[in-house]
This record gives sequence, structure tokens and C-alpha cells, in this order.
Amino acid sequence: MSGEHASVRIIEGYARGGTDLAADEVWAVEAHLEACRVCRDRLSAVVAAEVPAVVSLVDTVWAGLEPRLAVTATMRRGRFRQVCLSRLSRWMTPAMVPWLAMVVGVTLLALLLDVVGAGTGDVSMVLLFSPVLPVLGVAASWARGLDPAYELTASVPRAGLQLVLRRTASVLGVVVPVLLVCGWLTGVMVAQWLLPCLAFTAATLALGGAVGVTRAAVALAAVWAALVMAPTVATSRTAVVLRPEGLPAWGLLLALGIAVVVARRSAYSVLETHR
Repeated sequence: MSGEHASVRIIEGYARGGTDLAADEVWAVEAHLEACRVCRDRLSAVVAAEVPAVVSLVDTVWAGLEPRLAVTATMRRGRFRQVCLSRLSRWMTPAMVPWLAMVVGVTLLALLLDVVGAGTGDVSMVLLFSPVLPVLGVAASWARGLDPAYELTASVPRAGLQLVLRRTASVLGVVVPVLLVCGWLTGVMVAQWLLPCLAFTAATLALGGAVGVTRAAVALAAVWAALVMAPTVATSRTAVVLRPEGLPAWGLLLALGIAVVVARRSAYSVLETHR
């Protein structure tokens, strides 16, 4: 890409099928073409001049579709439902639903342990689990084995940072309200669970730009379990990172994670991010 428009090399390469372009160049030009009419016109001119077979194929398909498109049918209830599901799919996948239900179940279990006093002494289980709960949902939203539409999702122009943030927001939209209620019932200060929750999520996305979102989520959850959860359960003492004096560090981690995500936003259009 050069300036505000795609270069001649990229336009011509894409018109010939993109075989001589890198994967990130193909995804970048597809995303750019969605919003740039100038580059679409340039691409159309190149295709007409250099790839007549494509023009012939498009004309044939259009000739068959045009009579059907001219007839506007009234949207039925089933069609309305399909549209709603289509819009919902921009934010989450069906594979995320059972995982989000599991995350909510774990949160409620932690609340139950806190209420009945069956936890680890004076350590709140809600506080202990809050950093990794959204990470589990984010991991599920990008797990290749759990998403039957993975190949299609990974190939669309919007399979970059925008889709990553949408799915992350859908996970937080479910987890945060549940944690808010559980934190209020157990008397845990909001900042104590919210900052670690957001910081861990930002760190997952930041690391995911290099090794893949799912891999990053699993790695960070494992580190948290080994270095914080296990010692806390063993000693029944609240770790320093979970105390109020640890909040500045969580705020710094959150800011750093956001900065890395913004700086490496183009990395989320690479297939490795979806692993």
C-alpha cells in the first residue's frame, strides 16, 4: 500500500489472482477495496484489460442474477431471524456460547465458595479467578477446532483487528456484568477485579499478535495458575498482585497491552493470529 491508495503492483497482482502477493498484502488490499471506490475502479479497469475471462464470468453470473434481483420480496419472519443471526455472528460464533456458559458457571461457583466460606481462608475466589475468566472466552472465540466456519472467517477482509476486538468485546460484555454482581455480593472492590480482568485480556491480545490469540490465552492462563492461583490456595494468603497496592501495576499492564495492540494492529490480519 502506498499513501492512501493501493500501489499499481498490488492492484495488478490482485487482479491476476494474488498469487504473487504476500498473504498480508492480499488481506490488506481486500479490506482497502471495501472503502475505496477509486481503487475499485482501478481494479475494474485492470481486470477488463488483462483478465477478460473474469469479465466474461462476471457478465454470465450477472445475467442470471439480474432478473431475480429485480423482484423485491417482502421480508418474512424467517428472513428477519436470519438477518439478526447474521449480525450477531459479526460479534460471536456459536462455539463461544457453551464456553461463555462455562465461564459464567465458574464465576458463580467461585461466588458460592466465597459465600459459604469454603474458599481459601480470607482470599476471595471471585478475585482469584477474575483475571483469567475473560481470557478463557477469548481463547474459545479463536480456537480453530471449535469454529466450523474458521476457514471462511479467516479469509474475509475484516478478519483483522476489528473482528478480534468485536469478539473480545462480546466476551467482556458477558463476563464483566457477572463479575460486577459477584464482586458486589462478596464485597470485593471493583478496581481489584476489573483492572486485572482488562489487563489480562489486553495482554492476551498483545501477545496474540505474535503467537496467536488462542495460544496466548492458554499460556497466560497457565502462568497465572502456576504463579498465583496455586501458591494462593496452598498458603491461603492473598498474593501481592491481588491486593490494592498492586493496582498501579495492573493499570500499567493494561496501558502497555493496549499500546502494543494498536502498534501491531496489522498483525491481526495474519493467519497465525487465528491460532
